[in-house]
Amino acid sequence: MSKKPENISFEQSISELEQIVENLEQGDVSLDEALKQFEHGITLVRHSQTKLEQAQQKVSILLEDNNTLAPFDADAQ
Repeated sequence: MSKKPENISFEQSISELEQIVENLEQGDVSLDEALKQFEHGITLVRHSQTKLEQAQQKVSILLEDNNTLAPFDADAQ
């Protein structure tokens, strides 16, 4: 569990999630540590969902304007 999710890429989030799942599946962590990792995993999932939604919106904007680009404001949500 490294940086805060908002400071990492989508790919890094997925990589961290894979590591968390592996750790939890092995069952070698204490209950407290498992809960901590689970909570971090939920944060990473939400971050990843936001990144995917933003990418989907960008693609939609590009496709709906018949080859003309429109500015995308990620803060508008």
